This record gives sequence, structure tokens and C-alpha cells, in this order.
Amino acid sequence: MALSLADRGLRPVLIEEAEHVGAAWRRRYDRLRLNTAKHFSHLPGRAYPKSTSVFPTRDDVVAHLEHFVDDERIDLRLSTSVQRIDRRDARWCVQTTAGPIDATHIVVATGYERVPIIPEWPGRRFFTGELLHSSAYRNPAFCQGKRVLVVGAGSSAMEIAHDVATGGATTTWLSVRTVPNIMLRTLPGGFPSDFIATAMHHMPPRMADAMAEVARRLSIGDLSAVGLPRPTEGVFTRGHRLGRAPAIIDTHTLDAIRNRTIAVVPVIERFEQDGVRLADGQSLRPDVIICATGYRRGLEPLVGHLSVLDERGVPLDDGARLADRGLWFLGFQSRPGLIGSVAKRSRRIAVTIGEEIPASRRETPIPGPSRV
Repeated sequence: MALSLADRGLRPVLIEEAEHVGAAWRRRYDRLRLNTAKHFSHLPGRAYPKSTSVFPTRDDVVAHLEHFVDDERIDLRLSTSVQRIDRRDARWCVQTTAGPIDATHIVVATGYERVPIIPEWPGRRFFTGELLHSSAYRNPAFCQGKRVLVVGAGSSAMEIAHDVATGGATTTWLSVRTVPNIMLRTLPGGFPSDFIATAMHHMPPRMADAMAEVARRLSIGDLSAVGLPRPTEGVFTRGHRLGRAPAIIDTHTLDAIRNRTIAVVPVIERFEQDGVRLADGQSLRPDVIICATGYRRGLEPLVGHLSVLDERGVPLDDGARLADRGLWFLGFQSRPGLIGSVAKRSRRIAVTIGEEIPASRRETPIPGPSRV
């Protein structure tokens, strides 16, 4: 967003609570790769180096962000947290740990997945093993020789389950509550699936679901025998209704599920001192439980008092309308090719903001930049 504003001749203030840009990416697990190809996953107008693999790694993404961190057109303020945003007449006031900032426009881009969630299962406090959220997982070294239960059915859950299963765990279970829609990251012939999924997102959901079902049968097949029956709701219908992305995986993860290297089990019903009891009555005794159980946006402290969030804490700004004049939200819609979509929308937002800010204010030198 800051780069798109700078490209329109503005000098935005970019507030980042961490000590480095890309902090959220730096914290991801070591083997992470994007589910979207590099062609649609870069900063606006700034492609990855040609040597980058088709699906960039975590470190590729961090390096991509770092490459532009010294752009002098952006007033970057690291180690600064935003505490609250308030309306002040026709302007906005941003309360930060470094003091207040007044602005005519604010773009909130704190992330679709920001605050980790671990369910409050009955008896959880009595569990004596190791329990962590997937956001704290880095690599399987600490799982060697242990029994590991991964909770969740999304991309991260399945990839982490494969990582620990092939990284030395003696047993790997995958606890699934809602059967996911599964898509392969790469289609037969090496074609990135997000090329097609992005186009299908704009089709009527029932039509897109029918096409996705044909692709699922051909590329994935029936997984009912290993605990993953066909979902009752199509991938695009569920995506539009709930903002839920499918589980996007590689063929080696799919193979590990098929051959039961990763054993799919039902949802946790409650915790016991030395393990968990599942919904089907069986008990497991994991040494480690990794909860890939999602996130929430965590926007309430910032803007919860402004009536700009729905009952789920999602911004009312849906990409086609503003939640309030001068207050923008970027990156909170789940959809295929999200990074590329965010880049495109950042440019559209920058155009609109640029049209409202006189050219004379864009030329104000430091220390009095045009604040956006």
C-alpha cells in the first residue's frame, strides 16, 4: 500500500510494530511456500527476481519486502504500535506508542490472520504434554521420536503434519472437524492451480464448484477411506459464504494421507491428563499438539468503537465501498490469488486518495510529509 501511494506522488507514513518489515513472514515455518505463483504474488509493479521458484518460499517473500525497505518516498516508522484510531472532525487521529498522528486517510492493513486462536477445549489445562499454535511452529526438530497431533484441516495443518511425519515423529495424527475442500498447488503438467482458481472466483459459485469438482475427481480422487469424504459444500460456495480458503497441498502431502503416514482422526472432544478423547470415543496419547486452528483479525482495539466491523470482526469495507470516509481496509477478503488482488486494490486506493490530496501537499519536504 505504501509503495502504491508513493508511486502516485504521495509520501505515506507506514507504521510497523515490529523491528523489521515482513515480521509476520519471518515468523512462519521454515518450509513454507506460497500457494500462489510468483507471477501474482509480488508487490505492485515489482516482480520477483527471475531466479525465484514458481512458488516463492518464506525467505523469498522476506527478501522481496526487504529489497524496497529503503524507499525514501516512504516515512517508515518501525517498533511503533497503533493503539486506537479516532475520528476527529473531518480527519483521523491515530494513537501510537510514539504519540498521535493526524491524517486525512488511513489504510488499515494489519492482516487477514493476525491473532492466533486455540480453542478452549474442556480439560485443556490438565494436559501435561507440549501444546502450541501453528504460528509458533518452525520445524520438526523438537518432534523427533514423539507422537504428534496436528489439529486443523487447512493448508498449514496439512503441510505441518507432513513436515513432522517426515521429520522424525513416530506417529502423526491430523484431527479434522470440518472436512475441507482440497486442491493441489500444482496441476498435472506443472501448471499452478491458482491461475485457474483466480479466474473461477469471478464465475457464478455453482458453475465454479462444478468445474472444481471435476478437477478434484481427476487429480485427487476419493479420500473417504482415509477419513476425508467429499465435502457437502463446494469450494467456491464455501469461500464466498464464509471466507474460507480450501486446503492447498502438494502431491507428497496427499500421498502421505493416502498411505496413512498422516492418520486422519475426528475432532477433539476433551483433553485428559495424558492425552485427548476424540468425538468417536477413541483416546490418543500425543506428546505434542500443534493447533492449526486459525486466527482472528483482532481489529476491535483499533476500530471496534467506530461501527466499521460486522459481528465477526470483519471490516464492512468489502472492496467496493468504504466503511467510513477516509478509512480504508486492505487485505481482509479471502479469495484466490490474495496477494495479487491486494496489490491491485492498493493501486486503486492510491488513485482515489491521490485525487483528493492537492499536488502542493505531495511536495511538502521532511519533516512535514503529507500524511496518509
